[in-house]
Amino acid sequence: MIRQLLLRPLYRLYRAFLRKQVLRGPVPKHVGLILDGNRRYGRMQGLKDTQAAYSAGAAKLDELLDWCVDLGIPAITLWVFSTDNFARPAEELNGLMAVTEAKLRALAVDPRIHQRRVRVRAMGRIDLLPPSTVAAVRAAEAATQDYGDVELTFAAAYGGREEITDAVKALLRHELHSGKTPDEIVESVTPEAIGRYLYSPHLPEPDLIIRTSGEVRLSGFMLWQSVYSEFYFTDIFWPAFRRIDFLRAVRAFQQRDRRFGR
Repeated sequence: MIRQLLLRPLYRLYRAFLRKQVLRGPVPKHVGLILDGNRRYGRMQGLKDTQAAYSAGAAKLDELLDWCVDLGIPAITLWVFSTDNFARPAEELNGLMAVTEAKLRALAVDPRIHQRRVRVRAMGRIDLLPPSTVAAVRAAEAATQDYGDVELTFAAAYGGREEITDAVKALLRHELHSGKTPDEIVESVTPEAIGRYLYSPHLPEPDLIIRTSGEVRLSGFMLWQSVYSEFYFTDIFWPAFRRIDFLRAVRAFQQRDRRFGR
């Protein structure tokens, strides 16, 4: 405890130094985050159940939004729940859904969301979620639908392969209804056409993708959109992620030579 008190002023100084550094350079227009490590954090902290761990992770979102607004980052996409997560034990799954619902309902009425004109959206196979979770999603979307200064997107019931599959299916359905021949339909399947049918085609491709908890893989997150993304992996569990960790990630992004295949 004494050590923490002694280090606190140094931490504040270092945080201010990092922020000043980062503000000198270009910041990402879109940051994607894989929010990993909630359960391991809970075990490390001795939390009574996984729902408590997920609640700690949900609380961190408010801080993240502050950090992004401070740096002028206009789009954030959070992977909160994958299609593979449906295979988890029912008790754990119910806890995750309950926390997600509570957070979405809180965002819908949060004065800071409305002051900052944050648009909240969800992408994924939303219809697979429980009806109460879908209702919370739609309530948050409806409450913020007129905003656009910041785009906050929740990837829920989301998988990168599923997104590409659904985009191709939607494209083919559209082309079939247009009366084209099979050969014309085949020729219509282009990267540009598929891109128009992704879950959130209006969003810019993510410049930076951050994954917490030490896992060094995307696990299917935004497979199509991340072709030129920069990746940043950290050992820190998501609920323990700090402002300095976020600033380090953005600074690492600024230090990359982004040539986009050129």
